[in-house]
Amino acid sequence: MTRRTRTRTRASPPGPTPDVKNGSAGNGIISQERALVLHPYKNADGTTRSADACLEEAVGLTQAINLEVVCADTIRLQRARPGTLFGAGAVETYRSIIAEANIAVTVIDFPVTPIQQRNLERAWDCKIVDRTGLILEIFGARARTREGLLQVDLAHLSYQRSRLVRSWTHLERQRGGAGFLGGPGETQIESDRRQIDERITRIKRELSRVVRTRHLHRQSRKRVPYPVVALVGYTNAGKSTLFNRLSGANVTAEDQLFATLDPTMRAVTLPSGRTIILSDTVGFVSSLPTTLVAAFRATLEEVLEANLILHVRDVAHPDTVAQREDVLAVLAELGLDEVASSAMLEVRNKIDLLAPEERASLGLQVSRDAGAVALSAVTGDGEQCLLEAIDGRLNADRQVVDVSIDLADGEAIAWVYQRGEVLSRRDDEVSAHMRVGLDTADAARFDHLFVNHR
Repeated sequence: MTRRTRTRTRASPPGPTPDVKNGSAGNGIISQERALVLHPYKNADGTTRSADACLEEAVGLTQAINLEVVCADTIRLQRARPGTLFGAGAVETYRSIIAEANIAVTVIDFPVTPIQQRNLERAWDCKIVDRTGLILEIFGARARTREGLLQVDLAHLSYQRSRLVRSWTHLERQRGGAGFLGGPGETQIESDRRQIDERITRIKRELSRVVRTRHLHRQSRKRVPYPVVALVGYTNAGKSTLFNRLSGANVTAEDQLFATLDPTMRAVTLPSGRTIILSDTVGFVSSLPTTLVAAFRATLEEVLEANLILHVRDVAHPDTVAQREDVLAVLAELGLDEVASSAMLEVRNKIDLLAPEERASLGLQVSRDAGAVALSAVTGDGEQCLLEAIDGRLNADRQVVDVSIDLADGEAIAWVYQRGEVLSRRDDEVSAHMRVGLDTADAARFDHLFVNHR
């Protein structure tokens, strides 16, 4: 891959055009094609990331859909041109590079309007994909479950609906309209928009059934009840590796952006003997398209219902602070900003990649911060500390009590199973002797409702 600078223009030598293969649904990106990645930036855009770090992430996202990145560049934007985004000089410079390097796809890590996309495709004679379209392509390629596929389709259709203008150069073509008073009928773009709206309505209807099913599952878990601990974090922060480490599962965990898309849940036993449900969720990313946040709301409801949120951070990444802010921003968009401040434990992952002095400094920070744990999900260093921290947070308002209930008192036994966590039970001829975990308020209610059982 060639990396260009501001003063020198150079691209990889052109190679043979690879065979065309069908990509994922949506924008129709072609697998194994040569790609150019551009990251436009402004001097005062409010971001804490460097342009080079943003470009590196964009390259990683592009490679995640099996495109060969042959050239990558940052480009400063004085102002966004309404017609082509870039100035005439930049358009001509990249036109030459694209032609020489046989580039089939240009990824622009920036919001691109339909008009800009159409004009750049004409000028450069290649496919143009903006950041939203790129993330949608990744999600489309990674979804496996029925729910995940529905959510990706919904996001794709919402995105396509706003970009129909680039698909048609014959908007004057009309169909329908019969008789003297029938009028000219509907245009092609109106017909396409209507069909997309109908598909969106159908998908939303199917997703509503998914939401109801997921709600029923949550209600059944509450009757057990096991607390839910949800993993959130920036994509590629190590959530799935940590999930596998804690649960013994075999969820896909790769050094790749958005390796996990569909949520997974497993039971985990804490040092106290208490059982929790650990939930692995999709990773977040900066400038996450709002269409994706809306489409994946059914999946992210698991986070909304969690008793504790583990925010997994890649502390070895140079932009770890900015990534943290991006995750908190998405949580706030989901209405979880208040929950995040009270029911979140920060997991500072990948300490095995830090230099000894950085690791020592991080250890001092964590020792002063009761809301953080440092570990390596790969080596397991710090795993026990994390489990104990989870135990402590969940048990902060919990009592473990011993109760003896007459076997004939079905109401009291049912109440204990519904409101508490039965850790052990031994029955004799007369009574059920149970060790139960109860919240402080429920322990008081039990004493009030069922006297002489403790």
